[in-house]
Amino acid sequence: MNLNGIHHVTAVTGKIGLNADFYTRLLGLRLVKKSVNQDDVSAYHLFYADKIGSPGTDMTFFDWPQAGSDRRGTDSITATAFRVNGRDALEYWVERLARHGIRHHGIESFAERAVLRFEDPEGQRLVLIDDGEAPFEGEVWDGSDVPVAYALRGFYAVMLSVPALSGIEPTLAQVLQYRPAQQARYPDGMQVAIYETGAGGPGRELWVVEEPGQPTAWLGAGGVHHVAFRVADDDEQRFWHERVAQAGLHVSPVIDRFYFRSIYFRISRGILFEIATDGPGFTTDEDIDTLGEKLALPPFLESQRARIEAGLRPIIMQA
Repeated sequence: MNLNGIHHVTAVTGKIGLNADFYTRLLGLRLVKKSVNQDDVSAYHLFYADKIGSPGTDMTFFDWPQAGSDRRGTDSITATAFRVNGRDALEYWVERLARHGIRHHGIESFAERAVLRFEDPEGQRLVLIDDGEAPFEGEVWDGSDVPVAYALRGFYAVMLSVPALSGIEPTLAQVLQYRPAQQARYPDGMQVAIYETGAGGPGRELWVVEEPGQPTAWLGAGGVHHVAFRVADDDEQRFWHERVAQAGLHVSPVIDRFYFRSIYFRISRGILFEIATDGPGFTTDEDIDTLGEKLALPPFLESQRARIEAGLRPIIMQA
């Protein structure tokens, strides 16, 4: 049994209004769920995705203004790559990013694909990659000013930095069954070990960089908290829970996040993985036409709504 690729990526912001503006207005993603961190209800948890919040399209953010800026380093998840459909889409994004004052590196080449590297206003490292017109399982959001033909189409990969590849390779290959695919030179000169699961390609790659001389990262605004991998249902999740536990990794019990069910485990001190079910999905408590418009709380928090809402500051986007 294989994992089905990336389910979502969860990162940290210290400026929730600026974050919402960037990911919805500039990147053209849909805010499909405005909720709170279920483990810290004083903080927003925003979910940006395609039109319906399809698994594999969902970039989420914890709002931690007190966290300070991310300190870059190794033993961390360092970049998130989204897929776009073709070279024309990348050229569109070169112009759009420049027009909005977002610095980028221009169109470059990595692993025989065209890529565009840039950062969000807090330093979150992002990549757009030509997906070679691969099939897209989701539904592109058509409610922004980004043309559908050029829209982000979910994840292609995430990048990990590790002090030594030998420290995590057994977990990736033997436990999670990601197989080494190739070595490729990243545009900044780093050598990247590409791992893949299933058929490989969009959503099913991990890019791993070995950086033994770098300091250890410290998570803050502009950093990635964890990456989640997809499983179809509870039966698949039970399989992976048992497999991870048998490998000697400490794995959480199944946690019902209402929109999906999750298990969590660390493959190192700094890298947190999650395995999440595809369902029930974000339309379980909101109509598809009004996703993300109101504060959504899972049933076990609904009785605390008044207190939770009183503790949240308004999300003020740029005019």
